[in-house]
Amino acid sequence: MESKIEILSTIKIQHSPDLYKIVDNLNRTLKHQDLMFGLALDNKDQNIAIFTIYRT
Repeated sequence: MESKIEILSTIKIQHSPDLYKIVDNLNRTLKHQDLMFGLALDNKDQNIAIFTIYRT
């Protein structure tokens, strides 16, 4: 069985130490609605975070 993950939205924002808490809360709250949230640091600028919303 193949899992299909669709990117719904991606945005670059200023990195903050507490961003992961928001992403964790969103993932715990909305996983039953087939939504998943990701957070990564930009490879070129470590002060920028990339926030992505996925449909699973």
